[in-house]
Amino acid sequence: MTRTVHCAKLDREAEGLEFAPWPGELGQRIYASISKEAWQQWLAHQTMLINENRLNPLDPKTRSFLSEEMEKFLFAGDAAPPPGYTPPED
Repeated sequence: MTRTVHCAKLDREAEGLEFAPWPGELGQRIYASISKEAWQQWLAHQTMLINENRLNPLDPKTRSFLSEEMEKFLFAGDAAPPPGYTPPED
């Protein structure tokens, strides 16, 4: 049986995550109020941030940056692409 949450990002009821995808309090907050769909949107945004900024995910500074961006993207709605980013043409 799937779990339903009121997704803070999408502002509607949607299928919830199966487990906390991030450690600590932020991970629990994501588990409680972010849907699978919104999490997939974050993963795409995170990939773009890593690629465009040439980040190393193993670097503690990068993980801190991504954590802050994750919170902005999922809860504050004010995450922006890197300066100079142009989306790929279809």
